[in-house]
Amino acid sequence: MQNEKDLFDMLKEMYPQHPRKEFVSATENTLRQRARSLGKKRIFTKFSVITSGVLVCAFIFSWLISLNGSGIVSRVAHSDGRGALSYAMEEKKPVVYIYQSHNRESFFPELPEQRAYREQPPYSDTKNVTLVGKELSRALKEMDINSIHDETDIDGILKQRGLYFPDSYKVSRENLQKVLAENDSIRMVFDIHRDSQKRSESTIEMKGKDYARIKFVVSKTSGNYETNKIFATQLHEQLEKLYPGLSVGVIEKGIDPKNTYNQELHDNSVLLEVGGIDNTLEETYRSMDVFAQALKVILEKSK
Repeated sequence: MQNEKDLFDMLKEMYPQHPRKEFVSATENTLRQRARSLGKKRIFTKFSVITSGVLVCAFIFSWLISLNGSGIVSRVAHSDGRGALSYAMEEKKPVVYIYQSHNRESFFPELPEQRAYREQPPYSDTKNVTLVGKELSRALKEMDINSIHDETDIDGILKQRGLYFPDSYKVSRENLQKVLAENDSIRMVFDIHRDSQKRSESTIEMKGKDYARIKFVVSKTSGNYETNKIFATQLHEQLEKLYPGLSVGVIEKGIDPKNTYNQELHDNSVLLEVGGIDNTLEETYRSMDVFAQALKVILEKSK
C-alpha cells in the first residue's frame, strides 16, 4: 500500500515545469482516486492540502520564470548567494570623490570668442573643467567603480556671497567635508583644474592621438603632506606604466601657507591639473579615460 511519502514523490515526478490546465485536473483526479483507494479520510484531507499547495507553488514558480527577463526573479531571490551579490553591486558605496574648486576654468579652443584676445585665461559657465570631472566619473563607472562627482558652481556661489576667487577652496571645502562625513568609503579625492601652460607643454601625442597631460599637485603646507605626496607619486608611477609621458609628475606647492587645497581632510587627496589653456575637451576626456584605468589598478592592488 502506498503511504503519504510515496504519493508525494509520485506528484513531484509527474509535475512539469509549466503545468497545463489538463495536467492540473488530471493530477487532482488521480490523487483523489488514490486517496479513496486508501480508504482513509484523513489521508484525503492531507493530500488535498498538499495538492493545493504544490499547484500554487507551481503557478508562482512559472510566473516568476516568465518574468525573469524583467529582473524580478533576481530581486525576489534575494536570499540566494548570487542574488545578494547582485544587490550589493547595485548598492556599492562610492570610493572616489571628484570636484572642481575653480569650476569655470576652460580652454581656448572651446571658446573662439575669448581665443581672439587671450588677455585673460579662458573661463566659461558651460564648457569648463566640470565636464572633465564628469568624464572621469563616467569612465570609472564603466569600470564598476562608484564615485561622487560634485558639479557645484563654486564661482556662482562666490558671487552670491560677495567672496573672491581665492575663497574658492573655502567654498568647495564645505561640500568636501559633508561628503567625507557621510561616506567613510571614500578612498580617493580629486580636485580637477586646468593648467595655464601652452599647448606645447600641456599636450602629448600617443598612438596617433593628442592627450592633455596631467599634473599632480600636492600642498606642502597640508597636515597630510607626506601621505598625499606618496599617493600622488603612486598615481604618477602607475600612469607612467600605462602611458609614458602623459603625467607631468608630482608638483609640490607651498606659496600660500593658508591654502592647503583642502588636502588635510583626506590622506589620498590630490589636485589634478588636466591640460592647459590650449587643449580641447576631447583631449582631456582621453586623458581621464586613461587615468581611470590607473585608478582601477591602484584600487585593486589595495584590496
